Amino acid sequence: MKITNILKEKKVLLSFEIFPPKQQANFDNVVSAAKELSALNPDFMSITWGAGGTTKGNTVEIASKLIDFGTPALAHLTCVGNTKNEVEKVIAKMKANKIENVLALRGDIPQNSDSGSVLTEGLTHASDLVRILKDHGMCVGGACYPEGHPESANRQDDMDNLMYKVDSGVDFLTTQMFFDNNMLYSYLYRLQSRGIHVPVFAGIMPITNSSQVSRMIKLSSAYVPAKLLSICDKFEYKPEAMRQAGIAYATDQIIDLITNGVRGIHIYTMNKPSIAEDILKNIDSIIKASNEL
Repeated sequence: MKITNILKEKKVLLSFEIFPPKQQANFDNVVSAAKELSALNPDFMSITWGAGGTTKGNTVEIASKLIDFGTPALAHLTCVGNTKNEVEKVIAKMKANKIENVLALRGDIPQNSDSGSVLTEGLTHASDLVRILKDHGMCVGGACYPEGHPESANRQDDMDNLMYKVDSGVDFLTTQMFFDNNMLYSYLYRLQSRGIHVPVFAGIMPITNSSQVSRMIKLSSAYVPAKLLSICDKFEYKPEAMRQAGIAYATDQIIDLITNGVRGIHIYTMNKPSIAEDILKNIDSIIKASNEL
């Protein structure tokens, strides 16, 4: 089912994200995790493409298995590492596997590479990919950055680029992870002011071990509130306590977001079904009630 159709049926959607294995030997473990996550009945699940396309061979296959499990799949696809001919082949494979939803991304430029060597044939921005996917009748999502894309010169430049992507045909947006809801609310206001009205899924990353914080800051440049830093500092060497506190923090974020009218919650599960399950236990009745209002 297309995510646009699910959005018509529900007021609040919940989705999970997983990533393919870096080593083929771990493929079955990821499929097992995907099956466990699917059993939690999310509205859809997202499967990443991999930095520089390193794990692209498994994205469509895992998405296909999710559909077999009964869960709509959102397969990522990047410009980086792909030619137009390769993109067409991937889309054909997606269609053959009944995949209707694609997250169009430029993709991260690999280290020690320049954009000219990995972005070819006019596939230089996600918007280029969006137009191709829409021509094939796909439901297309895009990424957005509440705290600004790391490569954007300023907020205005970032918003201009997002507007261009939305105008190319994006049906919904999924945010980069953030840890302060006020960052998202301010961003949503700017989107509305600019005339961007597509549904937005809020990206939530549960921090269940303190080492994740520095890694997430490096990857996303996200602002980490003092409250979360204090939690990590307090329970750095108490893994069970840190896990519980991280789940509680993510739960508080999600409840606040739903209460304030956010349409979708997208949880970056890190392929850990137990974490998603524990969060879901805290919010399932809240989501159900919100969809009944």
